Amino acid sequence: MGKTKTAVLNEAEKKEEKKKPQKPQKVRIAGLKGGQRVKEIETESTQTEQEKETDLKKKEKVKKIKTRGKRYREAREKIDKNKLYPIDKAIKLVKETSISSFDGSVDLHAVIKKIGFTAKITLPHEFGKKKKVEVASDLTVKKLEAAAGPGGKIDFDILLATPDMMPKLVKFAKILGPKGLMPNPKQGTLIKKASDAKAFSTSSTVIKTEKEAPVIHIVIGKVSMKETEIQKNLEAVIDALGKNQIMKAYLVATMGPSVKLPFPSNKE
Repeated sequence: MGKTKTAVLNEAEKKEEKKKPQKPQKVRIAGLKGGQRVKEIETESTQTEQEKETDLKKKEKVKKIKTRGKRYREAREKIDKNKLYPIDKAIKLVKETSISSFDGSVDLHAVIKKIGFTAKITLPHEFGKKKKVEVASDLTVKKLEAAAGPGGKIDFDILLATPDMMPKLVKFAKILGPKGLMPNPKQGTLIKKASDAKAFSTSSTVIKTEKEAPVIHIVIGKVSMKETEIQKNLEAVIDALGKNQIMKAYLVATMGPSVKLPFPSNKE
């Protein structure tokens, strides 16, 4: 039937072709030209298994539009997001707009003027689970030795210690440290003498900014508390921070919209 024309590739093209993944080809007879039968070689465009898998993953990653529930939307409508609310009204709104089925917490979120701020305060009104305080003794050391073994547990929430007991507690740093139980001066858990434990308050807490941002997050109470109790706790935190240091501040329940507090630079 005649000679079949073939394409001749140069050496550079051959090397380039070897680098590319081989794709299936199909051949069809185009017809006669000058007495010769010509073959047209067409490359069939098909996806590899890897390409198909990539496309599938992209489709799976398509984000669904998240919408707030009806209860949250109704709660949010009660608050003007551009308004600065006096402290007493802000607390009332936070309590009213909390939509959790449990006794949620009331949190203060604030932006201050400097990073690295730290202060220890005692809130006037306690809240949450009653904390068990233990003053370190030889009995405590035995407890910690048992806790270091399989299934061991610690039966206290706060550990106070006098300087003479600290050397005995150092070897338990891997147990106490991660739980925030190692006594230290900053938290007020290192006391001069055992009798000083009577003056220790479990409502004491440390306020500090995030590592790389001048942002404060602190729980100041529970939704179930009286408004006056929450207000006194909030005022204690504000006094510790310093009113002039606060750039922005918001109150919010565990589940509920935020309410802006009346600080001058909070106007947007």
